[in-house]
Amino acid sequence: MRAMIMALAVVAFAAVTADAQTPNARVFNGGAGLILYTIKPGSTADFEMVLNKTKEALAKSEKPDRKQQAASWRVYKSDQAAANGNVTYVMIIDPALKDADYNIVNILNEAFPADIQALFKAYTEAFASGLIPINLVPVVDYSK
Repeated sequence: MRAMIMALAVVAFAAVTADAQTPNARVFNGGAGLILYTIKPGSTADFEMVLNKTKEALAKSEKPDRKQQAASWRVYKSDQAAANGNVTYVMIIDPALKDADYNIVNILNEAFPADIQALFKAYTEAFASGLIPINLVPVVDYSK
């Protein structure tokens, strides 16, 4: 079952990243992006550790694009348990930087190549059912 979930995540991932230059890149060129994560209840600390390492990687990067990405990237956690006690996290990237790679693993590998295997393991083993990336295109802006 876990293999099927990961395969579905890869298919969804590939659909979002078809125009990216980096293998496995996650690109949101519609203006904004959203990523939904369902995390096992006992793995939230590991998942949040990976999120904080990603924040650190973005901050320490010498690539100007990484700083721009960090400026518009937020992560939220639901205060209500999902099915089976799982925890829902929502990444909101608005605005998304055109052609920028938002794949957490790629960002971590740039900053922490010696630690990437342990970080990847903590990240992927926290998933209850994978992730869902969504490219968002503006429709109505109520502020205007």
